[in-house]
Amino acid sequence: MEIAAVAFSLLGSLGFVLHGMKMMSDGIQKSASTNLRRFLAMMTGNRVLAVLTGTLITAIIQSSSATTVMVVSFVDAGLLTLEQSMGVIFGANIGTTVTAWIVSLFGFKFKISLFAVPLFGVGFFASAIRRSKWKNAGEALMGFGLLFLGLDLLSSAIPKITADDVGFLTVLSGRGVVNMIAGIAAGLVITLLIHSSAATVTIILTMANQGLLTWEFSAAMVLGSNIGTTIDAVMASFGVRINAKRAAFVHVMFNVAGTVIAAFFFRPLLALVDVLTPGDIASSITAHIAMLHTVFNVSCTILFLPFTSQIARLTEKIIPQKEALPPDVYKFEFVEPGPRGNVEGYIMRAEKEIADMTKVATQMFQRIQTGLRNRNAEGIDAKYMELFDRDENYADSMKMEISHYLVRCLELPMTERLKTNVSAMLRIVTDLEEMTDECMSVAILLQKSVEKNMAFNPEDIDSLIPYSDLAQDFLNFISENINKRLSPEQLDLAEELEDRIDDFRESLRKRARRRLEEGANVRSELLYIDLVRHIERIGDRAFSISESLAAQHGGEAR
Repeated sequence: MEIAAVAFSLLGSLGFVLHGMKMMSDGIQKSASTNLRRFLAMMTGNRVLAVLTGTLITAIIQSSSATTVMVVSFVDAGLLTLEQSMGVIFGANIGTTVTAWIVSLFGFKFKISLFAVPLFGVGFFASAIRRSKWKNAGEALMGFGLLFLGLDLLSSAIPKITADDVGFLTVLSGRGVVNMIAGIAAGLVITLLIHSSAATVTIILTMANQGLLTWEFSAAMVLGSNIGTTIDAVMASFGVRINAKRAAFVHVMFNVAGTVIAAFFFRPLLALVDVLTPGDIASSITAHIAMLHTVFNVSCTILFLPFTSQIARLTEKIIPQKEALPPDVYKFEFVEPGPRGNVEGYIMRAEKEIADMTKVATQMFQRIQTGLRNRNAEGIDAKYMELFDRDENYADSMKMEISHYLVRCLELPMTERLKTNVSAMLRIVTDLEEMTDECMSVAILLQKSVEKNMAFNPEDIDSLIPYSDLAQDFLNFISENINKRLSPEQLDLAEELEDRIDDFRESLRKRARRRLEEGANVRSELLYIDLVRHIERIGDRAFSISESLAAQHGGEAR
C-alpha cells in the first residue's frame, strides 16, 4: 500500500508538471501567435538569424516540440523554406534548455509552492474575465503555477523512495558503455511517453537532486530525451507536403546524429561541463545537468549549422518527390493533431489552399477575357471548354475538401478570434466556388454564341472588354489580399469597385433593352444580357469575399 501511495503521488505530481507546461505553452502561443508568425517571417533571412529565432521563440513558449511542430506547419504552408526551417529547428533545441535552468536555479532553492498558488489564482481570475485581453496570459500564468506546484509535490514525493525501491537504477547507473546506452534509452522512452523533453529533464533534475540518479546516468538520459522529443515533429508530418516531411526528418536526423556524436565523446563532454560549472558535482548536480543540456545543444548547432545546404540536398535524396496526383484530382486531408498539435499551423495549411483556389478562379476569368477578345470558332473550341470543365470540377472538389477540413478545425481548441476567422474562411471558399460556377456559365454562353453563329454589333462586344477588365481588377484585388484582414479603407475600395461594376452593368443592360425595342435579334440580345449578368455576379462574389476578409480578427495581415 505504501508503494502504491508513493507511485500515485509521483503520478499526480507529474500530471501537475505536464499539464502546467502545456497550459503555459498554449497560453503564450495564443497570446503571441500572430506576432510569432510575423517574427518568423522577418527573422529567418539567414542561418544565424534563424537559429536566434528558434532559440527565442522556444525560450518564450517553453516547448521545443511546439516550436518544431509550428515550423513543420510553416514549411507545409510555404512560409519557410527547408533550409530556413533547419536554423529554427537547431535554435529550438537551444531554447528548450531554458526550462532546465529555471528548474535548476529556482526549483530546489526556494519554497516555490509559496508563489505557485498566488500565480495560479491571478491567472485564473485573469482568464475568467470574458473578452479580456489578458485571458491567454492568465492561462499561461495558471500553467506556471501548476508547473511550480507540480515540482514542489514531485520534490516532496521522491524522498519517500528508498534506494531499495529503485535498485534497478543503481545497476544502470554504473560506469561503462552499456550503462550509458541504458541511460539514453531511458531518456528516449520517457520522452516518447510524455511528449516533452523539458518535462523529462525536469524529472531527471528532481531525481538527481534527491540522489537517486548519478551524474553520468542523468547526462545519458538527457541525451536520450533529445531524440524522444522529435516524436511530435514526426506526428505533425503526417498528411503534409513533401518539404514539411523533410523538415521533420531533419529534426530527427539532427537530434539522433548529435546524440550519437555526444555518446562517442561522452567522457570529454562530461569533463567539459564539469569545468564550465561552478562547484563540485555532488553539491551542484542540477546545475551540471542544465549546463550539459545547454553545451550539448549549442555544440550540435555550431557543428551542423555550416552544412544546412548539404543536409537539405541529402534530405531531398532520402525523401524524394513522389509522383504527383493527376492535375484534375484534389485531396486535402485533415490529420488528427498530436499532443503538441499547433492550431495556427492547421489554419495556415487551409490559407495556402484558399490562396490556390483563388488562383484557379482568377485563371478561369482570365480565360474568359481571352474568349471575349477572340470570340470565334478558333478561340472558343473544344479544348477551350475542356479547360473550363476541368477547372470548374477541380474547384468543386476544393470547396468540398477545404470546407470539410475547416469544419474539423472548428473542433480543435482555439480562441474566439480564430473561430471567427475560420467561419470567414468557410464563406470565402463558398464564394470562390460560386465564382468558378459563374465563370463556367460565361464560357458556356460564349460557346453557344459561336455555335449558333450569333451576330453582335462589334461595338457591343467591345463594350464588354472594359466591363470584364473592371471585374478582373476586382479579382486581382482579392488575390493580392486573400488571407489578410482588410482595413476599412480597403473595404471602401472594394465597395467602390462593386459599385462601378453595377453601374456599368445597368448601362449595358439599358443599351441591350433599347436594341430589343428597336427590333434587334431577341436570342442574341438575351444571351448578351446573360453575359453581363454573370460577370456582374462574379463582382458580387468578389465583394462578398472582401466583406469576409474585413470581418476577420487579428488587426494585421497574417
